[in-house]
Amino acid sequence: MFTNTSLKQYLPTVIMPAIGVTIKIIVFSALFSIIIGMILGIVLIITDADGLRPNKLIHTVLDKVTDIIRSFPTMILILAIAPITRIVIGTTIGANAAIFAITIGCIPFATRMTESALQTVDKQLIKATKSFGASKTQIIIKVMLVEALPVMVSNFTIMLINMLNMSAIAGAVGAGGLGAVALTYGYQRFDYAIMYFVVCILIIFVLLIQALGKLIYKKIV
Repeated sequence: MFTNTSLKQYLPTVIMPAIGVTIKIIVFSALFSIIIGMILGIVLIITDADGLRPNKLIHTVLDKVTDIIRSFPTMILILAIAPITRIVIGTTIGANAAIFAITIGCIPFATRMTESALQTVDKQLIKATKSFGASKTQIIIKVMLVEALPVMVSNFTIMLINMLNMSAIAGAVGAGGLGAVALTYGYQRFDYAIMYFVVCILIIFVLLIQALGKLIYKKIV
């Protein structure tokens, strides 16, 4: 039955705290996955056959591991790494466990997005910078990352939206946040007011992420 009574009742006690939990999960998952993903993406680029420091073994292993983890559906991945989550976090439920699981799930995406962005950098520009005596570190930081930054911002904006979806899915297995509210208080209790309200909040989050991504992109282009 569609009613606003339960919505008014649960808004301050359940929905608002869940919004805070979801924001916490997204912010920290994004921070960890982007940092680690950028490092691994850079390693993939520089160890490639035509990279700054080719290394077939490192490149092949990292490339395959990235593809394997990325191939897991979100729900399966969260359940599959539950023993590791318990060892590292101490529990498999709650926001911290969700942050760990989502970070593991998004690192391969961040790695590939970093790699694809760095591949757009003009190789002639890299060669020219190298001929001027720049070190490999200077080339990576001052040339490759700077030139690829706009593409990386666009790519990571897409990843953040996907991460929001993952946080909602993680709510079904005890992560908390808006996903858990929509499932427990909305779907399972047939309270469509709560369920659709949570959906609207998630849509607003998506629009905000897109707007922020476009703003940052315009600032750096």
